[in-house]
Amino acid sequence: MSLRRRGLSSAAACALSVALAVTAGAAPAVAETLLDAVTLAYQTNPTLLAQRATQRATDEEYVQAMAGFRPTIGIIASDSQINGLDTTVGAASVNLNTSSASITAQQTLYSGGRIATAVDAAQADILEGREQLRTTEAQIMTQVVQAYVDVRRDMRALAINQENQKVLQGQLDQVQAQFDVGEVTRTDVAQAQARLAAAKAQVDAAGATLSVSRAAYASVVGQTPTDLQQEPELPGVPASFDDAMDIASKENPGVRSAQYAEQAAHHRVAQARADYLPNASLQASYGATLSPPLGLSLSQRSEFQATAQVNVPIFTGGLTGSRVRAAIEHDNAARVGIDGAQRTMLQQVSQAWAQVLSTRASLTSNQEQVKADEIAAEGTRQEYQVGLRTTIDVLNAEQELRDAQLALVNSEHDNYVATAQLLAAMGRLEARELIAGVKPYDPKANFDRVKNKGSVLYDRAIQAVDERVRLHGDHPVVDADAPIDTQLKAKVPPAPVPDQP
Repeated sequence: MSLRRRGLSSAAACALSVALAVTAGAAPAVAETLLDAVTLAYQTNPTLLAQRATQRATDEEYVQAMAGFRPTIGIIASDSQINGLDTTVGAASVNLNTSSASITAQQTLYSGGRIATAVDAAQADILEGREQLRTTEAQIMTQVVQAYVDVRRDMRALAINQENQKVLQGQLDQVQAQFDVGEVTRTDVAQAQARLAAAKAQVDAAGATLSVSRAAYASVVGQTPTDLQQEPELPGVPASFDDAMDIASKENPGVRSAQYAEQAAHHRVAQARADYLPNASLQASYGATLSPPLGLSLSQRSEFQATAQVNVPIFTGGLTGSRVRAAIEHDNAARVGIDGAQRTMLQQVSQAWAQVLSTRASLTSNQEQVKADEIAAEGTRQEYQVGLRTTIDVLNAEQELRDAQLALVNSEHDNYVATAQLLAAMGRLEARELIAGVKPYDPKANFDRVKNKGSVLYDRAIQAVDERVRLHGDHPVVDADAPIDTQLKAKVPPAPVPDQP
């Protein structure tokens, strides 16, 4: 076999191996999976952990609101000293010490519904926070998927460019050998050299891009990526746009968060209106005073006092009315926020669906192009062997094949990211959908742990009385104690704008 034929056969073998490796997407023997990356990020991502801590802080709002139904008890102690003159004993100097201590207790009996509506608002805030936690989780899962496929894409692109450099190096060696024996001209050598130099630059650029992607991966996942396996199919991809919208209208965390925020605002309107109603409380104290009368021995006095107090607001200088009007406008803004969240959801789902369709079409076209360019490149090499093609024809065919392979890698990446973004917009890109065998974080568990802190035997009875007379209107009462799956399936209806007083 001639030197020319041996060189072309070697180049063809290298190019064919690259095409097969890219098309098959073969995974290394030891690799990291997308499941591994998602699990690690779910357990260690700082943004997600911080949002969970924020949600646990929000759970305390319920305890703080319920504290209004419970007694407050405290101890007051004082010690005073009086220096003066006693004229009855010749203007002698007298020092008087008085010490006192008392224990006081106060119990709200009725607040006009103010405390009950504060509890309702706190529960709505908690459910809103859980939806915000779902939003954060979806954002992190999207970032993990994006970082994973970014690294996979850039690793494959680097491999393609490196193999292309090897092929072009072999092509240059073969052309140089042909030039040495006078079979080709200096122009053929220069063309091969130029393509090889460009290939080296592309390898360097691909390496830099991969370094950036690896750094982004480490930031969101928490460790440097190793050899990454091919990403699996994402679960729950809808068959149509209507299916995607039906799911998103019920499960999109942004919409549900806005709905719960409006509920909280509506309850706070009722809370502000409760200031128009009377409130009742019971106060009791028991204390003792120890003091020495002038010229006498020490004396001690103790007393118990109980007071039932009813406060009926008559005029507050417009303060209560102003607070009610402000609460109503906050509720109006929250209702508008629902519409805004729904529009954002529609935009996100529409854009993601369009991207999925576009990338699917691009993926199919690029797959066909790679197959055609593989055949064209092989045919060009064979025709070059019999003198029907020039060196530049072979180089162009190699370039087109490499570009098609890179385009296929990019389209696979883009289609996967678009699918993940569609699931996130629907409210389905969550750990419970992606991670099998890993118990998802349940924000309700912390609420169950703290909700009864500080409770007393009779606080529910006082709460029941307060709830019966609250100015609540026709808005449903949310329940932060309901199972999280029940809350997720329930669609929260927006409330009408309450009338101004």
